[in-house]
Amino acid sequence: MEIKVKVSSIVSKFIREKNITHTFSISGGASLHLIHSIEEVEGLTNICCHHEQGCAMAADGYARVTGRTGLAIATSGPGATNLITGICCSYYDSVPMMAITGQVSRFRMIGKSKVRQIGFQETPIVELCKSITKYAVRVTKAENILYELEKAYQIANAGRKGPVLVDIPDDVQREYILASKCKIYKNKIQTARKHEVSGLESRLDAINKLLRESERPVIIAGWGVHLAQAEKMVRRVIEQLNIPVALTWGAADLIETENQLYLGTFGTHGQRCANLAVQNADLILCMGARLDTKATGTPIATFAPKAKKIVIDIDKEELKKFDEFDLYIEEKICEDLNILKDKEELIQKLSGSMNGYLKWKKQISEWRTKTETFDRGKRNEIKSLVNPYHFFEIISDELEGETNIFLDTGCTIAWAMQSIKMKSGIRTYHDFNNTAMGWALPASIGAKLADTRRNTVCIMGDGSLMMTMEELAIIKRFKINLKVIVMNNSGYSMIQQTQDQWLDSKYIASSYEGGIDFPNLEKIADAFEMDYEVIDSNKDLEHRIKNIIDLNGPVLCDVKVERAFRVIPQVKAGYPNEKMEPEYEI
Repeated sequence: MEIKVKVSSIVSKFIREKNITHTFSISGGASLHLIHSIEEVEGLTNICCHHEQGCAMAADGYARVTGRTGLAIATSGPGATNLITGICCSYYDSVPMMAITGQVSRFRMIGKSKVRQIGFQETPIVELCKSITKYAVRVTKAENILYELEKAYQIANAGRKGPVLVDIPDDVQREYILASKCKIYKNKIQTARKHEVSGLESRLDAINKLLRESERPVIIAGWGVHLAQAEKMVRRVIEQLNIPVALTWGAADLIETENQLYLGTFGTHGQRCANLAVQNADLILCMGARLDTKATGTPIATFAPKAKKIVIDIDKEELKKFDEFDLYIEEKICEDLNILKDKEELIQKLSGSMNGYLKWKKQISEWRTKTETFDRGKRNEIKSLVNPYHFFEIISDELEGETNIFLDTGCTIAWAMQSIKMKSGIRTYHDFNNTAMGWALPASIGAKLADTRRNTVCIMGDGSLMMTMEELAIIKRFKINLKVIVMNNSGYSMIQQTQDQWLDSKYIASSYEGGIDFPNLEKIADAFEMDYEVIDSNKDLEHRIKNIIDLNGPVLCDVKVERAFRVIPQVKAGYPNEKMEPEYEI
């Protein structure tokens, strides 16, 4: 005789069957049944965060490093709304993440009434999240639970991936039903796309013609390469065509810095040589990069003005948008780069110039030598306790083996992307498009719990630490071997740089004098039972960084940076990418 099963138990079993090993949650009146049921499932570990934003960000980091779906759980009302920033991180970076929220019981909902709220902490989270998820649904019938979970899971992982939300009322969670009576989602959402713009295979001849005619080509690769798990195949394309490669932040780790084709990161906060190459190219082959304004500069039409352009993207809407900004794209290819894994012959059919673009590469080499000397000189003019550019060069030298580096927003990510020496085994992560302050800490925790084998380093500014510092309690509880490095300049330096440019260097709401304050990091480390290390000079930097990396256990490292230190170079808002400050004339 079949025994009735609690709906929350059906949910927890579903989660484990999807090979999800960790959930990130905060308890609340409308989420307790879900959390209790998760505790009953072998192989499924619930991690208790201290802010729902941290739950979503930890689930996001978990998904990025594993390739599986991250999962965050929150109660109704403020618990659910607190997830939104983390959901946005997954949505704008196309990361598969499932948010499950508790909701007030059905008989306490506003229904068709015109009141704002009936049930305690009742909030229409489904309606709030529809624009930042691929699918958001409330399960109002217990027998629909598996149908909606499976549908949401498939949508999260199909095509251009992203977050989904399933809202489950408290009385539905508590209901006991026959599992055999559950409605099953039998559809199989296909990841293959109808090429409403154009497919890669059908445009090979046209692409090869452009490649052969080019004298100054540049390949651009972006985060979509990682999302498609097409790293190996895209590297083969790069090697076969023998074309210099400019990278978005999302693909900065795709090839090693020592590779002769490596240009570095480009865009408003990229490397000057990479920007000069892109802006003077006569052909751009763009793979897995949607070319947002941080990549193109502004106006968008100023991007690579001398170049014919081939853009390969999984999302046809991303391809269509260029028409609105007067940026003409010769070849719009709507394709999942994953196709390269299934059809290796496509790579073999790509052909470029027989001369290897030697003259072009020589020009780029000259630009690199001159611009690096120029920018290094400008950086060295700023007297700082620790030069952040030197710090990132050294830490990338000292990191050995398989290492995940999680970088937070502001100057931290910009300094890193302009100076880290990429080498085999290093992966860099950032919430590239939402760039939420505080993301790196919970994301790195989620990643480290998911993959304990890889070394994990979290690098963030002091402002970013304040956003999610409460999640250090997870490190304390599990004694996670995570290195948390704080670039401490006593303020919001990226904001101050904008204030330098537009607001007469009045550091309102970005400095101590302007109204913000910070705690003593040594005391914070002590409170969370972490080793505390301070780096306050450039002297003996290699040795001091190596000692911190080699320490076994959690470390909070306080890196003292002069608050006047800025991102050099940087494109001022409203300018094309070749016009970086401080200005350099080629």
